[in-house]
Amino acid sequence: MKPTPDQLALQQVHAVCQTHAETLGEALQDMQLRALTLDDYDHLSKEDRRLLDQFAYRYTRLQDDMGARLMPAVLKALGEDIGPMSAIDRFSRLEQLGWLSSADEWLAMRQVRNQFAHDYPDSAAERFERLQAATHAAQRLLALMVHFQRQLVSLPS
Repeated sequence: MKPTPDQLALQQVHAVCQTHAETLGEALQDMQLRALTLDDYDHLSKEDRRLLDQFAYRYTRLQDDMGARLMPAVLKALGEDIGPMSAIDRFSRLEQLGWLSSADEWLAMRQVRNQFAHDYPDSAAERFERLQAATHAAQRLLALMVHFQRQLVSLPS
């Protein structure tokens, strides 16, 4: 059976998200090997800055693409009319359908992402604390991508 346009769109956005997830996972592994401390964070080498930039880019892109593209594509592929739905309504619906464990958790991860990506505190300690929160949120985001992958397999073709 030929895939529908909604199924094809879902496959495409999933592939994009999967690329972000793989690269984010690599960055997290490298960061774990590097084990930056607060003292290191105050005096980053060029390599450390590149690693953190890669982490920040893939983390924000994955979360943005999941929320703005993958989640709506999942709902469309499931036959949901997402036109009248707000973002929170889409997250809540995905929670009802078992795709998200909690819409509130997604919103909390989004808040961490916004603070990490858009706020630039002067204090190295505060920047380091936000990096730690973003690292934890990124790990949760990768786990959510694995869950989405499992769910996608069960979608009718």
